[in-house]
Amino acid sequence: MPSPLFADRPAQPPEPGAVDALISQTRRLRGEVDAVRRDAVADEDDPQQRWQRALCDLAVHQLDDLGAQLGQLRAGVPASAAPADEAEDVVVDTSLATAPGTAYGVAAPPRTGSLLSRVGSAEWNLLTDEVSWSEELFQIFGRSRENGPLSLDEMPTMVFAEDQPVLQSMVTDCLIDGKPIDGEFRIVRTDGRVRTVHMTGEPVLDTDGCTASMWAVLRDVSELRRSERAVRESRDSLERSRHIEITERRVAVELQEAVLPPWRGSLRFAHDGPAPLDVAAHYLPAASTGLIGGDWYDALALPDGDALLTVGDLTGHGVAATSSMAMLLGALRGMAVAGIRPAALMGHLNQLLETSVQPALGSAMCCRYDPVAQTLAWAQAGHPAPLLFRDGTGHALRRPEGVLLGATTGAVYGEAETRLLPGDLLVLHTDGLTRGGGPADDDTGARRLLALGPRLAAARDAQDGVRAVVEEFGEESREDDACVMVVRVTG
Repeated sequence: MPSPLFADRPAQPPEPGAVDALISQTRRLRGEVDAVRRDAVADEDDPQQRWQRALCDLAVHQLDDLGAQLGQLRAGVPASAAPADEAEDVVVDTSLATAPGTAYGVAAPPRTGSLLSRVGSAEWNLLTDEVSWSEELFQIFGRSRENGPLSLDEMPTMVFAEDQPVLQSMVTDCLIDGKPIDGEFRIVRTDGRVRTVHMTGEPVLDTDGCTASMWAVLRDVSELRRSERAVRESRDSLERSRHIEITERRVAVELQEAVLPPWRGSLRFAHDGPAPLDVAAHYLPAASTGLIGGDWYDALALPDGDALLTVGDLTGHGVAATSSMAMLLGALRGMAVAGIRPAALMGHLNQLLETSVQPALGSAMCCRYDPVAQTLAWAQAGHPAPLLFRDGTGHALRRPEGVLLGATTGAVYGEAETRLLPGDLLVLHTDGLTRGGGPADDDTGARRLLALGPRLAAARDAQDGVRAVVEEFGEESREDDACVMVVRVTG
């Protein structure tokens, strides 16, 4: 930037009206950005919100500095360059103030920490060895006026050792080669505080074209660099978080696919009884999160000819929930194969979840179908009851006693038994299917599911029934994932 002290080129001040217009625009933009920053309440646990807040902070710092520099540009020669008796008469331009300690005008004297105290100027006269510092520069360096300004030889004593070559190179290039100065270095103030200073300047030439002095503007950019660093760190944190989320989702999906039944479409049980089963199921992911939850479904032919039918839901999402679901479903299958009845099975699952290294709550329903007696024995743990559709009309079966898995020690679970007829259709589901964003006791979703009775009665098979349910609920923006299983009694 051209020096106002340039001997062979007088400074041409800009039109006051143009600078005033720029100040007004900067002040208005700063207010708008500050409003966005206030609205962006930072959640320290959310990398994206931290990144957004850091960007707003950085923009505010940059606009503050721009406003202060425009204010100095409008004021002309800094107050420190005026005679001492004139400097006392300078007042604050309160019409352009935007915040306490912030003014887009001239402060007299600028308070420590204010915008104007972050920009100072200096001139080192090579012919007379005189050094002139503005009041703001003394504040930046934390140096009292009684100690006087630093000469070019003394400057490195306050500069970080690793940054001293940077300062030396800039000064040498300016004084010897006539190159402009533009660089940064860190200083240690007399009070021990570390600040980052950006220095710009030029050689001042005499009438013979020789370097007579060096003029520079030094700006304390510590807060600006801190904001930039916060943006970088929060952006890196956001990228790491996204990478972890993608990886976790991939692992959870692979684990879920490995655990849930391998069959797709309908599963027909080849029972010897008069009423075998046709089973189909579907998993619906949540729309509000990219992570897989702990919902499961399963249908399994047991050694004694019965059929196991189960759906359940563990709290949480991601690998932790999916791994707990895998553990629980594996235990459920093993106990069912061993002949343990549904009510006792729920009790064992409750104990297993209580002693798990990853504590969680879960709801579950376990059904055991006897194709010879055509009876369905079932137990539940805080889970929606099966819906029985007969002749196009549906109703929920009466639930036996049962609390959530993992909720209490030594819970006792009841067991109910229902006789099924050929042509009956059962719908088993987790609560994420019918629960919307309304109150917990809102039964709108359940009534909608029951209203599908005519369509389910007309379904050709269980897979057709699942398709009807998915068409009704699949496109909704649900907060939780869900499973649905349709069981059709054939024969």
